[in-house]
Amino acid sequence: MIPGRLRPFSYIILSAALFGISAPVSKLLVSDIGPVALAGLLYLGAFLGLGLYRLSRLGKSEESELKRSEVPYLIGSIVSGGVIAPILLMTGIASVTGVASSLLLNLEGVATALIAWMAFKEIVGKRTWSALALMTAAGILLALDTGGGETSGFGAALIVMAMFFWGLDNNLTRKIAGTGPQRIAMLKGLVAGTASLSLAFLLGQAPALGPDVLAALVLGSLSYGISLVLFIVALDSLGSARTGAFFALGPFIGAVVSVPLLGEVPELTMLPAGALMAVGAYLLLTERPTNLHWHPRVVHTHVHDHTGEHGHAHPSAVTGTHSHEHVHEAVLHEHEYDHNEEHQH
Repeated sequence: MIPGRLRPFSYIILSAALFGISAPVSKLLVSDIGPVALAGLLYLGAFLGLGLYRLSRLGKSEESELKRSEVPYLIGSIVSGGVIAPILLMTGIASVTGVASSLLLNLEGVATALIAWMAFKEIVGKRTWSALALMTAAGILLALDTGGGETSGFGAALIVMAMFFWGLDNNLTRKIAGTGPQRIAMLKGLVAGTASLSLAFLLGQAPALGPDVLAALVLGSLSYGISLVLFIVALDSLGSARTGAFFALGPFIGAVVSVPLLGEVPELTMLPAGALMAVGAYLLLTERPTNLHWHPRVVHTHVHDHTGEHGHAHPSAVTGTHSHEHVHEAVLHEHEYDHNEEHQH
């Protein structure tokens, strides 16, 4: 059993690993499936996979009602992270080696943290900034050695742009993470997948039914469906900047997978880059931000359990996660905190 404090970290590590393998596998698929169609299939696969999961007993979860004020965040998340970013990524991957494209995914964590700090005023600790710097340096170091393959500068630029839109998506999703990660992921998968596939048909890139399409759907269910749910769960506990920084482990995993899968063997630069990644992960795990802060009285509805700030009474016994309107009384205190919904200050 994983301790409660470490659970969000286990979620984000698994999420990063699942997403990390998507780059080298997509590199194989994009040679037979157009980039726009592949982007659509990946997100449609996410929707189908999560739909099957939701139908099972394990897939049932408590979710709160999505408020009208939260709809713009959902729409922005779907457009930026479900449509624009994957199309840019799949187009860029077609002309960039598997190792290089995997490592460029590091910039998602950087973009997420910068947008969280600049646009959403999220507190970012010194260790998180140091970890971001180390992980970015590791990505640059490894990108200098792409195993002898040719990398298109334009393709790399498209991947960088994709990381910006996913960073924006992460911060928008953060605003609605408490309403239910499965529903968010399924809506994004259905809408984004349908939109991208429709665009592919209009562009004459309709994929032919076959093993490649099935492989894309399976990859999407894992790397864009399950991975996204785990990411959103971690996001609600750790905040955008810290979750995005830890997610930067994914590109390293993707680069390692590219070695046997694509035959793009990096040289000894893998060792110092791995060391930088390890130090960055250590800094993130050991960061314990605290400060004296004031919480005004709040009345809201979201998914929660009776731990931490949610130790309130019910007319009848309630256990596990559930959703209802509840009150947080005003309080001034100082303690170690994560950037969950009650700590957006």
